[in-house]
Amino acid sequence: MPYVESFINIKALKEEIYKVTKDMEKFPEFMRDVKEVNLIKKEEDKTVTEWITDIDDIMISWTEEENFDDEKCLIKYKLIEGDLDKFEGEWRFEDAPNGTKVTLTVDFDFGMPSMEELLGPVLELKVRENSEMMLEGMKKKMESS
Repeated sequence: MPYVESFINIKALKEEIYKVTKDMEKFPEFMRDVKEVNLIKKEEDKTVTEWITDIDDIMISWTEEENFDDEKCLIKYKLIEGDLDKFEGEWRFEDAPNGTKVTLTVDFDFGMPSMEELLGPVLELKVRENSEMMLEGMKKKMESS
């Protein structure tokens, strides 16, 4: 099962970036590949959202649960249902010189060993590119505010 970890430094306070990241319904406004994020359920420290993305003209959709730890500025997400067998990870926000280091992790499994054998490196590259695009979108939004 592939695991991807990407990070970026953003010139903003971690609490500000964390707050923007918690509002995932707005991701399509500044993240190119994210077409829709619909809020299904909201509780104090948890949401359930439905995602639709377009990665190289391939539409991928899923429903996930996000758990928020406001004290640690940590978001953990996990697939509930969708086009993948496993899709989970976290957003971490750490103080860094001149701002915040934002880390996005993705642990995924397409559930088709033969497909992963043939396309594994390509799929992993696409997930990495998508993660980096999301982080760049976050950076652009936060640093232009």
